[in-house]
Amino acid sequence: MTNIQNISLSEINKAHSNVSKSQVFASRAIKSASWPSLRRIPLAFLGAFAAISSLALVAGTTHYPLILGSFGASCCILFGLPETPFARPRNVLGGHFIASLTGLVFVFLFGVCWWSLGLAVATSIALMLATGTTHPPAASNPVIVMLGSPAWSFLIAPTLIGAFILVFVATFYNVVARKLSQGN
Repeated sequence: MTNIQNISLSEINKAHSNVSKSQVFASRAIKSASWPSLRRIPLAFLGAFAAISSLALVAGTTHYPLILGSFGASCCILFGLPETPFARPRNVLGGHFIASLTGLVFVFLFGVCWWSLGLAVATSIALMLATGTTHPPAASNPVIVMLGSPAWSFLIAPTLIGAFILVFVATFYNVVARKLSQGN
């Protein structure tokens, strides 16, 4: 065991250089999630309002079902914690697609029962982790799919089109909000 007084500055720097980017992101995410700035709260509120209202407006106009329950939780990440890896477009689009596809495959192969429901959710989480597309709200998509038993078109609408609209609104909104907060 090393005596704390005998640790050199180079050992401390070496330890800090071993910290991964994901640990830094996680640290920032935990800090921002635990107590958001007062400015972030109304920005998250307005962003979530804009995104879900946009989905509802497009859905009402086109008569396509574009809203999933998990999209509300996606808005929490996209607007409340936009700097986290979970908010990246790849994660939002890929996570929702993989999770909905997993639910549809399990309904098709096994039907809806207690073990297929649990296995579908677990599989979707494993696949998101394996593909680097982890988006926690999407893990509820297999449950949504299995409770509704939709057609394969569910992958297009609401899953992909809805997730794309969320990402589009979030990207636009977060760029504008950042520019306004910087005074540009």
